[in-house]
Amino acid sequence: MAAGLPASVPHAAPTTYAELEGWRVVGVEGADALRWLHDLLSADLLDLGPGEARRALLLAPTGAVRAECTVAHLGDGVVLLQDPAQPRPIDELLAPYVLSSDVRLEDRSQALRTFALPGGVHEALPGATRRTAPSALGAGVDLWCRAEDAPAVREALGATRRAATGAEIEAWRIAAGRPRLAVDAREGDLPAECGLDDAVSTTKGCFLGQEAVARVRNLGHPRRVLVHVVADGTVRPGEPVLAEDRETGEVTSAAELDDRTYALVRIRWADREADLRTPGGVDLHTIACVGGPPSSRGSGESRG
Repeated sequence: MAAGLPASVPHAAPTTYAELEGWRVVGVEGADALRWLHDLLSADLLDLGPGEARRALLLAPTGAVRAECTVAHLGDGVVLLQDPAQPRPIDELLAPYVLSSDVRLEDRSQALRTFALPGGVHEALPGATRRTAPSALGAGVDLWCRAEDAPAVREALGATRRAATGAEIEAWRIAAGRPRLAVDAREGDLPAECGLDDAVSTTKGCFLGQEAVARVRNLGHPRRVLVHVVADGTVRPGEPVLAEDRETGEVTSAAELDDRTYALVRIRWADREADLRTPGGVDLHTIACVGGPPSSRGSGESRG
């Protein structure tokens, strides 16, 4: 791997906040709600308590990623928070599995508002009655309120914090090496291919796609991986990535922050430890394989 890594990766400014406008919020109600989600989604959810949140995937039986969401326990119920970049609503994908379970899915996107605070929250905020951690954006806390209380919460936050722009939020995400489904990860990828393997429990019982995921972990490796890199030059999304002068993949996300360019690149598994650069000669210094290094046990490629 190329040398010259920064001493630390920059994070979102703690004195900012981000309103998650346009994100889908789906309430999951009924006596079977949490158990039902646990049996379907990739994360271990049985111990999810009030005020806690967990990133989870909905996989196809082949192990391919169909959707990614944050499961948040608000105390009086469970909601799913989904990035609007994803093409298919999570409730639409989950609805066929309700069957005879005591579960009701309700679109609450118009009724609830979510504010992400990367540095946590200490001040009193009228109207924001619920908090969950970690945030759907990564580190920090999410605040929840009714839509009618959002102006008061916005005003209270604005007294001590600055509202982050969409470009800032995206730059922080990329600098933190956090993949985004429909941008860095594609619907149909295996979790290990697209940096989402850390959203899959290694200890829970059966869930959709579990057997295919286990085959990759135990018997082989994915065909490609997502790698978090930093560069001193300009890097653009869609740009090819070279390994030893061979094209191995492409840049999926890139953003400038603190005089450096951070990026996520999608490359072949075999080149995960190679020196990477762009066709223009910009060296891409590897920080890490995203989601944790996929298993290298076995010699065959696996595809669920």
